[in-house]
Amino acid sequence: MKPQNSGNRSSSVDQRGRTRNPFDVMDVPNPNDQEVLEFATRAKLAGTSDDENAKAWAAPSDCDQYDAIEGKWSSRWNGGADPTIPGDAANKWKQGEAEAKAAGDRLYLLFDWDNGVRRGLIDAHREGTRLVGKYINLTDPKVTRPWIGLIVSNRRIDGRWTGGRLDFRR
Repeated sequence: MKPQNSGNRSSSVDQRGRTRNPFDVMDVPNPNDQEVLEFATRAKLAGTSDDENAKAWAAPSDCDQYDAIEGKWSSRWNGGADPTIPGDAANKWKQGEAEAKAAGDRLYLLFDWDNGVRRGLIDAHREGTRLVGKYINLTDPKVTRPWIGLIVSNRRIDGRWTGGRLDFRR
């Protein structure tokens, strides 16, 4: 016999019993720790039209979800080499898909790269258009980094982590 909520993974009661995040994956440890706060005071994002993320780089989506921040996104990051990707280097962009979900004053971004082989999660506190939090590599959970983001629009989130860029577009 199945528990009553086993078929409904979106139930907030079901989710809250397992993780803080709405994706029911491993939580980001200490997303508001001192390292995150110190990084957030130093790192800046302007959201200007000449920013690297301002140029179109994501494939156009057939889902018209641009009226809300939640939904499907494209993601990309650089600033570190993924040792599981042959020939990868810190300056090369790793692209993938992403999904954003809000829960209270937090925004969660679940994303992948290497054709979905690797995944990460960002848990960020939202203050208007500013996001402050931390990233965890779900495939290699010992890798966590402070991250800040700027919601430029419902089609663009500029992001910076301690090693480089981690941006979202649709």
